[in-house]
Amino acid sequence: MPPDAATLPLDAAELGQTLLGPGRSRTLPRSAYVSERVLAFELERLFAGSWVCAGRAEDLLEPGSQRAVLAGNVGVLVARDQHGELHAFANVCRHRGHELLATGTSTSARRITCPYHAWSYRLDGPLRAAPGFGAVPGFDHDEHSLVRLPLEVWHGFVMVNGSGDAPPLAEHVGVLGDLVGPYRPERLAAMASREYLLAANWKVVCENYHECYHCPLIHPELCRVSPPASGRNHRLPGSWVGGSMDLREHAVTMSLDGRSNGLPIEGLDGERLRTVEYLHLLPNLLLSLHPDYLVTHLVEPLGPAASRVTCTWYFPAEAAELPGFDPAYAVEFWDRTNRQDWAACESVQRGMANPHFRPGPLAPGEDAVYRFEALIAGAYLGEYPGSAAHG
Repeated sequence: MPPDAATLPLDAAELGQTLLGPGRSRTLPRSAYVSERVLAFELERLFAGSWVCAGRAEDLLEPGSQRAVLAGNVGVLVARDQHGELHAFANVCRHRGHELLATGTSTSARRITCPYHAWSYRLDGPLRAAPGFGAVPGFDHDEHSLVRLPLEVWHGFVMVNGSGDAPPLAEHVGVLGDLVGPYRPERLAAMASREYLLAANWKVVCENYHECYHCPLIHPELCRVSPPASGRNHRLPGSWVGGSMDLREHAVTMSLDGRSNGLPIEGLDGERLRTVEYLHLLPNLLLSLHPDYLVTHLVEPLGPAASRVTCTWYFPAEAAELPGFDPAYAVEFWDRTNRQDWAACESVQRGMANPHFRPGPLAPGEDAVYRFEALIAGAYLGEYPGSAAHG
């Protein structure tokens, strides 16, 4: 059911200039970046009400593995059962509502146990034991199973829906799998990770990711291995935005000198060995697909002006067997680039907090920023992101 107009954080008049079209539109209204009310709406509708990435399947490799995450404003517990199947549940005990596991933590056990009164559940959700209720007449264990939430594994990424009522994941991702599939990310191994805390709205981080208009001024290393005006942006169905950029003639990957210390991803050829794909599956998963590695950025809002970004580098497992292999060639490049971006994002956030800020125009080359903002604006108006995919 569409939300009532009174619950929407911004109205059509406020968003009118955002929806004019590439080359004519302006950025989202100032309140979209500084308002607690807007953020609360985004957490409920764009994060909990959609599909978010909750990590990788190999993060919960063994039966009994459990991990507590947030899907917007909804706590979710992901667990792998004794048969190897992954499940997602509301992170709430059916007794008095205590969290089953603290958000951001992991454990491994033969059952899911509430730390408050020791109610315990099977790893696939049914109530196993409720101390003190054995003699209660009419108490039915079957009525107190954990609340199950949608979960699917997409190319190795665990996708969950906190509200339980999002459209199917296949509709959410659209044709994105056609671009991601050849890189076979489910076969790549995580070999490095960094966590960054930013004083910037999550959308500022994503908008920065979607354009290289800023690259000549703040990314000299990037520009040496990839022409900032190269590539093209995709206009295809799904709740995602992205495009590709070329490598310079001397470069085989994105590194400080353009060299690779690893191996090309098996099966890639032709154009995929000469380009990098930058793809954003809304709301929180950024995928940077290189000829020889994958970088993901998981973006988590912490407040209107605060975000956490977890960056992970994945490589072919065979690369680790090479003499002298070190993922630092990719990690150092993107860690430096990330920090350049974060400084810019934090400056943008401070500027947007200035009462004199007014939405500025988007350049024709910022068409991916426009498509991202159009999806967000549509959500503010009650549409599911991607329902009018990249029109």
